[in-house]
Amino acid sequence: MKKQKIIFTVIKESDGFSAYTKVGKYFIATEGNDIEDLNKNILEAVNLNFEVEGIVYSLNEIALKPDLASFFEFYKVINAKALSQRIGMNQSLLAQYINGVKKPSKTQTQRILKGVQQVGKELASIQFFL
Repeated sequence: MKKQKIIFTVIKESDGFSAYTKVGKYFIATEGNDIEDLNKNILEAVNLNFEVEGIVYSLNEIALKPDLASFFEFYKVINAKALSQRIGMNQSLLAQYINGVKKPSKTQTQRILKGVQQVGKELASIQFFL
């Protein structure tokens, strides 16, 4: 089997996170209390599944595809209120999406993602005056 990038779907649970993916004949699932724990468990689960084939993965070869609740838990530095203002979305609505009270449409999810990516681009281009 050729080594490929693996993408895990990550879901915020009441007491941590769960993650799962399907790669070829393998269904891989795990959980963790926080992002560090989840990453460790994902790497261990992936490498256990591919051990027979002699394939070893690093975290750089594994991507996470989180739900909104997981994303905002992982990146607490991103202020949901400020993001909602930036993208022109009602703060209460964004909070409902983040807390799982409502499920955003594909269009709304893309709108949130675009806003987050724009902030990321702006932060990546910052240079401090020294």
